[in-house]
Amino acid sequence: MSQFSMQLHSKSPTKGSGNGKRRIKARDKKKSEIGNYFSSTKMAENNQTRMMRRRGGARTPVLKNAGYVNLLTKDGYKKVKIKGVLESRDNRNFARQNIITKGTVINTEIGKAEVINRPGREGSINARLIGS
Repeated sequence: MSQFSMQLHSKSPTKGSGNGKRRIKARDKKKSEIGNYFSSTKMAENNQTRMMRRRGGARTPVLKNAGYVNLLTKDGYKKVKIKGVLESRDNRNFARQNIITKGTVINTEIGKAEVINRPGREGSINARLIGS
């Protein structure tokens, strides 16, 4: 299954259950129990969000394109322009594709920073400086 598809986490039906029997699935997942698509936050000129419907009709922002980051410095938070994506702990190809996830190391106007939130879930990027 691709890393960009919907998440259908469940236990393997072919593995044993610990007592020698095989697992028998009682039912399939409901639509409400299935995860959502991976929202790949790409680097761009400006921030661009879109609203996503959650359970119960709640709407939350999802960051699609990121141009600025809320950078935590010694003086507090500053809004800083993103220069590039250096490395990603999730997937090394994400750095090549300029996809920003939690734990990604980005290059900013002030210096290198690590993303400390999940931009695909929160609608903004928060990061902290590395090595200062």
